[in-house]
Amino acid sequence: MSLDCVAEGAEWLAAREPRFAEALPLVGALPLRREAEGFAALLRAIVGQQVSVASARAIWARLEGMGLTEAAALAAATDEDLRAAGLSRQKARYGRALAQAGIDFDALRAASDAEVVQTLVAVPGIGVWTAEIYAMFALGRADVFAPGDLALQEGARLLFGLEARPKDKALRAMAEAWSPWRSVAARILWAYYRVAKDREGVM
Repeated sequence: MSLDCVAEGAEWLAAREPRFAEALPLVGALPLRREAEGFAALLRAIVGQQVSVASARAIWARLEGMGLTEAAALAAATDEDLRAAGLSRQKARYGRALAQAGIDFDALRAASDAEVVQTLVAVPGIGVWTAEIYAMFALGRADVFAPGDLALQEGARLLFGLEARPKDKALRAMAEAWSPWRSVAARILWAYYRVAKDREGVM
């Protein structure tokens, strides 16, 4: 997906959903937010689980400094090495599982969205949210949504005037109407959430 695709998707969504049409002038240009694909992207996601952004960055910097951001190196690392980098026992186990999973990242590019998610969630430590985010930003898929994301749930609540934050299943069903541009709808909701949070102090 390119910035032109994001713009095309935003136009398509605005033509079919008045709330998106209202949100777009408020949020401005939507970002592409492409990330590198492969082992390191998923390892970074594992590192970032349940820790602050600052802590995740510090741990990642140590892993980089120790040369442990590639599969072969991490698989060969000792428990002491991984602890020294700041990984908990559980995250060290997840990192090793990912390193030993033998994922064919080139093949994932040609796989369907469902196949990408199915392949990735088979690895311990990678859930549906991480798999969907990977498909969206590392593979650039246009029609992937991550309804388990709290900011997306809150963005949908605010933009659509819902009484409560929609849960994963309800938001996934709601997003079906936004296909084939669900990844762009997610970008709109994230951007709207940030604008609303800054404007109204929404937590």
